[in-house]
Amino acid sequence: MGIVAIIVASILGIGVGAGAVFAYNKKNENGGKTKAEDLIRKAKHEAGDIVLEAKKEASAIASKAQNEESERRKEWKRTEHRLTERENNLDGKLDQLEKKTEKLAREEKELEDLKGEVREIRAKQHEKLEKIAGLSKVEAREKLMKMTENDIRQDLVALVSKQQKEIKHDVEETAQAILLTAMERMSSEVTADRTITALKLPDDEMKGRIIGKEGRNIQALQRATGVDIVVDDAPGMVVLSSFDPIRRQVARYALERLMKDGRINPASIEDAVAKGEKEIEKEVVRAGEDAAREVGVVGIPREILHLLGELKFRTSYGQNVLLHSIEMAHMAGMIAEEIGADKRIAKTATLLHDIGKAVTHKIEGKHAEIGAELAKKYGLPEPIVHAIAAHHDDIEATTPEALIVKICDAISAARPGARNISAENFAERMRDLENIATSFPGISKAYAISAGREIRVIVEPKQIDDLTALKLARDIANKIEATMSYPGVIKVNVIRETRAVEYAK
Repeated sequence: MGIVAIIVASILGIGVGAGAVFAYNKKNENGGKTKAEDLIRKAKHEAGDIVLEAKKEASAIASKAQNEESERRKEWKRTEHRLTERENNLDGKLDQLEKKTEKLAREEKELEDLKGEVREIRAKQHEKLEKIAGLSKVEAREKLMKMTENDIRQDLVALVSKQQKEIKHDVEETAQAILLTAMERMSSEVTADRTITALKLPDDEMKGRIIGKEGRNIQALQRATGVDIVVDDAPGMVVLSSFDPIRRQVARYALERLMKDGRINPASIEDAVAKGEKEIEKEVVRAGEDAAREVGVVGIPREILHLLGELKFRTSYGQNVLLHSIEMAHMAGMIAEEIGADKRIAKTATLLHDIGKAVTHKIEGKHAEIGAELAKKYGLPEPIVHAIAAHHDDIEATTPEALIVKICDAISAARPGARNISAENFAERMRDLENIATSFPGISKAYAISAGREIRVIVEPKQIDDLTALKLARDIANKIEATMSYPGVIKVNVIRETRAVEYAK
């Protein structure tokens, strides 16, 4: 393409030159022909030089193109050679793979044949063994299992007993260290005064004033306080009766104020009751705040503190509920610190675990459930709500803090003298323990001893073996936990004794 362009350019140059000469001659016809001829010769000479140069350049380009084509063909030949060698290698590998596949197939077939022969030999051996022993395969297996079970039963009983003793020893030692540390550091009174429900009269004349003309004063007092007032049952005493401990305290305060003033009439009664309500309200708030401050818990909602303060006027089995809660909170903080649990959650939950008792006379249900609902209502954290709900096993305790609340409640309630339990209740609990034990089969006798802290169960040795005795002790303990309410721990002691008796004649 470059050579053609050069030739065309040369021809155009000659044409242009000729045209120029022709135009010049035509324009200057009177000019000299010599000058025109010189120009023509010069143009022809220049055109010849251009054509010669174009030929040289075309020859160089053609030579270069031939060299490049030669190199390209050599490269193609080398590439073709490499591809041919690779194809040959792949063909060889495919042949080897096919041979290996055929070999594996033959070996698999041989292996299956060998397996079939082994199965046939094993079946024949089983048949011979069954003929020799006179037992089928299933019967032989059962007999072998029974012999093995009899052989290892004693070893298994000994191993289980040993493991239980080791685990129990380690757990009891650790638990005792933690609980004794907490109890040693916590020193408080184990009993509390009951809420006062009776007032002593200074004289019989005061009884008449309280009753008033036609019972006007006592009726006004009962209407204002919501408390039943009995003045005739005991000489020289006024008995206040109400399920609401706050109302009972308001009535006590109002009566004391009226007897001290001496003027008792409907107007003075209303004034005394109003002042009594304000005074008791202040005392309730102060008691709740003082309890939280003493324990070292902050951030409790004011409504919850009010309920906590009301526990000052509640007793449970003769034990003041607020003092019981404060004592528990101190112990919970110590135990939580020892085992690495959340100290704040443990102390808060134990302090508030019985707030449901402040409203049990108003709301139906168990106090643990009511307390959890109140805690949830006023925005306390979920771990605290869970610990309150689980402290009497109404739900399963799943956090360390909830378990701490249960432990502290049992410790505080189980202290000697902490709770007043009647002899009838005590005897009934002892009977319930014995009845639970004797409800299981194979029991000969059962005795509740150590003030109901232990139940000894004597079993029939022919019906209960050593391994079953271990399971029986666990089953009795589970049934006691599920059906009875009690402080502390009850030990279940299952006794199996084999006696051999013979007479020499």
